[in-house]
Amino acid sequence: MSGESSFRICPSCGAKNRIPSARISDRPLCGKCHSPLSGQMNEEPIAVTDAIFEKAVIGSKLPVLLDCWAPWCAPCRMIAPIVEDIARDYRNRLTVAKLNVDENPNTAGRLDIKSIPSLLLFKNGSIAGRIVGAVPRQEIERHIQTMLGT
Repeated sequence: MSGESSFRICPSCGAKNRIPSARISDRPLCGKCHSPLSGQMNEEPIAVTDAIFEKAVIGSKLPVLLDCWAPWCAPCRMIAPIVEDIARDYRNRLTVAKLNVDENPNTAGRLDIKSIPSLLLFKNGSIAGRIVGAVPRQEIERHIQTMLGT
């Protein structure tokens, strides 16, 4: 049994949860609000809101790819499967999050989102890169790899 753990931000309440690697497949619950954390183990994007942005993105131990999107945006829907694949392919090296700009205008404004889709790369709590528009996966990965130093 490995002593490694990962941290997940609860999408419901924003609480930080330490999950031992051996327990990831157990469908863990948030220690504060008891909401399921399944799907939040770096295997799919986490939903970020104005309320949890600081903890989920700025406070993340891992670099973050933040997809700023809206449900009515066709280009956003075009890149959504790419963003989901990246979350799986880069699990445990990168946190992938999604911010609905219509539902979270404070954070969208603070991040100066003027066009969607916008993908922001965060490292150590600061913006390390910005990709605007529906770009191919290779372009997104090029930015990620530069940020990760690979």
